[in-house]
Amino acid sequence: MNQSAVTTPELSDGVRHALEVSLRGVEELLPQDEWVKKLVRSEATGQPLRIKLGLDPTAPDIHIGHTVVLNKMRQLQDLGHQVIFLIGDFTSLIGDPSGRNSTRPPLTKEQIQANAETYYRQASLVLDPARTEIRYNSEWSEPLGASGMIQLAAKYTVARMMERDDFHKRFTSGQSISVHEFLYPLMQGYDSVALKSDLELGGTDQKFNLLMGRHLQQEYGQEPQCVLTMPLLVGLDGVDKMSKSKHNYIGITEDANTMFAKVLSISDTLMWDWFTLLSFKSLAEIAALKAEVAGGRNPKDAKVMLAKEITTRFHSAAAADAAEQDFINRSKGGIPDEIPELSLSGAPLGIGALLKQANLAPSTSEANRLIEGGGVRVDGSAVSDKGLKLPAGTYVVQVGKRKFARVTLA
Repeated sequence: MNQSAVTTPELSDGVRHALEVSLRGVEELLPQDEWVKKLVRSEATGQPLRIKLGLDPTAPDIHIGHTVVLNKMRQLQDLGHQVIFLIGDFTSLIGDPSGRNSTRPPLTKEQIQANAETYYRQASLVLDPARTEIRYNSEWSEPLGASGMIQLAAKYTVARMMERDDFHKRFTSGQSISVHEFLYPLMQGYDSVALKSDLELGGTDQKFNLLMGRHLQQEYGQEPQCVLTMPLLVGLDGVDKMSKSKHNYIGITEDANTMFAKVLSISDTLMWDWFTLLSFKSLAEIAALKAEVAGGRNPKDAKVMLAKEITTRFHSAAAADAAEQDFINRSKGGIPDEIPELSLSGAPLGIGALLKQANLAPSTSEANRLIEGGGVRVDGSAVSDKGLKLPAGTYVVQVGKRKFARVTLA
């Protein structure tokens, strides 16, 4: 979509700026004219808009792909609006069918609670916790009861539910759809009614659920929310969306050195999308930097800036500086200043067993695969013999570019 801010003369500078911030990096903002009216009203009355992001705590950890929508929330939070971090403890019991070709297994209440605590702690690395309203949708979903659920279900038709892409595909291919899965978008939409949301954020895969919120708010006599979808972040491989199952992700709890090095591993092309979606630099700053690179500046300089910004956000400026130095040392073949130290017994010990016991490889067979690939070094020398046995002594063992251990073998 056209992301340029509206320059209609009757809009104030503040509203134009807020619209520009709203549109940065978005996939869709629907309907944009309604959002402008909300911004104008908010400025006139001094009443902040209510901006909702709902997340089901289906896993305990989040990666930086998840922070794309959190970054947008923070940008809107910094404009003075009220952001609501909604934890879907009730909807997690149903399981979100979005983008699924099979029924998502529901979680237990204990799993949900444990994941929710970790989720919010990690999200607070992006959002300002002092200005964030935290809600759980069980607060209004559980009191609905059976009669309330039936009344809610009466506000949407099966025909319209089946227009949803993933339901349609599963139905036409003969895959099962459980009745309870129809409840998920209804319950997510009801969250917007309960919270009187002005804007709901989500990934592109959530569009149906977000629009459900608009529909139900109208059914309940409320002004409908606007919907803002963000693109899914492409992962380290530059091909697929960031995902743990694709092994192309950066976890926000990963150590600073790993995080820094992973950001530097992305392509020069992908870097600019990451700047738009992950950086807090203004679009003008990013455009100026891009022009410098186009004019001959080394793109690695820009990538280092991005790596330091992201590492600082989830660790600290000092940790980002140390990670940069660590990366330089490794690129020169040097050994990091701080590496794990451990003592093992059983000399002479086979290299495969040593790698496993030192937690440098998950198994002896994986250790052998790493040796075959040339990824193992002892005291700086590549190991090619899987049958190597190390006598008693102290060794610096390296696997790949980022795993080291100082092993004292007795």
